[in-house]
Amino acid sequence: MDELPIGRRVSYWRNRRKMSQQVFADRLGKSKSWVDKVERGVRRLDKFSVVYEIADVLQLDVQLLLGKDPERRPDSMNCIDQIEVAEIRSALERYDQISAFFYAAPEPPPIAEMRKAALHAWQTWEHGRYGVLARALPKLLRDAQAADTAYAHSDDSREAAHLLGQVYQLASSVLRKLGELDLSWLAADRSIAVSQRAGDQLLAGVATTRVANALRALGRHRAALEVNVNIANRLCPTPGETADDQLSVYGFLLLQGAMAASCIGDSATMRDLLTAAQDAAAGLGGDKNHYWTSFGPTNVLVHRAAAAVELGEGGLAIAIHDGLDPAAFNAMLPERRAHHYLDMARGFAQVGDVERAGEMLLEGDLLAPAEIRCRPIAHEVLSDVLRRTRGTPTAALAELAEQMGVGV
Repeated sequence: MDELPIGRRVSYWRNRRKMSQQVFADRLGKSKSWVDKVERGVRRLDKFSVVYEIADVLQLDVQLLLGKDPERRPDSMNCIDQIEVAEIRSALERYDQISAFFYAAPEPPPIAEMRKAALHAWQTWEHGRYGVLARALPKLLRDAQAADTAYAHSDDSREAAHLLGQVYQLASSVLRKLGELDLSWLAADRSIAVSQRAGDQLLAGVATTRVANALRALGRHRAALEVNVNIANRLCPTPGETADDQLSVYGFLLLQGAMAASCIGDSATMRDLLTAAQDAAAGLGGDKNHYWTSFGPTNVLVHRAAAAVELGEGGLAIAIHDGLDPAAFNAMLPERRAHHYLDMARGFAQVGDVERAGEMLLEGDLLAPAEIRCRPIAHEVLSDVLRRTRGTPTAALAELAEQMGVGV
């Protein structure tokens, strides 16, 4: 894209925004012929004022039109814009199984292709590339919905439903990270229903944590606690007969329940749930990633630190952080580690160590930039760190603040 002429870049973004040349021209106050000539390179765009007008109509960073690195500007991560939110919402509002009674269902991709697409999406999520995943979600949702409808009465019906359940979970998780909480809740709720239809209680269990996380982000901590604990009790393992995947999902539910308990200040319930999760992790015998839970002894410790931060006990969180086994922690996925660094930035800020808090934000940014640059809470933490920093912040922190568009 950076090497294309500006007219080609205009054409690319206009098509991505699903605007015809006529609609685009009308919004600019230009003729369709003028737009066509610009996109073909016949007419030059030599006025910055016009380029800025085009960027405004297309709702994107003007640097993208100029072929420059957008990461050098505030809002640089281009995490997600309202056009993309609208496309995701539109995909979530589809009811292909109902429509199939009245119209021919859209042609679905092959199951093998959907399987690869879902795997790639999970890897994108686990590496914290939220903007990339958000932009892929509309098509991924439509394809998974079409496959679920088309294969509903075939031997592939359960796998198609399973894949759609996964995609809904991915949508819920990334939308929550990016602050689109109502859509996150909707996607998670859809995932529970589809997972049950797929006949996979563990997938439904993980979907429950997505619902609970959306509820927690919306401030409904008590409801989030009850949802997690209720489903964890149903999946409670039988001693000596538990598979690793069931133990992982069970433990993951307990961890999310502990986080919800910490948010309402229920330290007793939080400790009980963390202890039960620790026992489950011990039974697992190591750090695993069954059903994308990243569950194991290290993740339990990471959640202990996060829960302490929620209770305002930054000193305890720091002690847990300092006691983490470096090899085990570094083996965790980038998203999980960057999330922990964000939690620890809050923990260090709580004890007044804003220098270490800034270092945690920078560590997270190196691992998974979107976890720091795209999350509203990270912007709040960075603003707090800058406000409380005596003198001039480090060059690295000042640069990160400039790129994120964060001020005191």
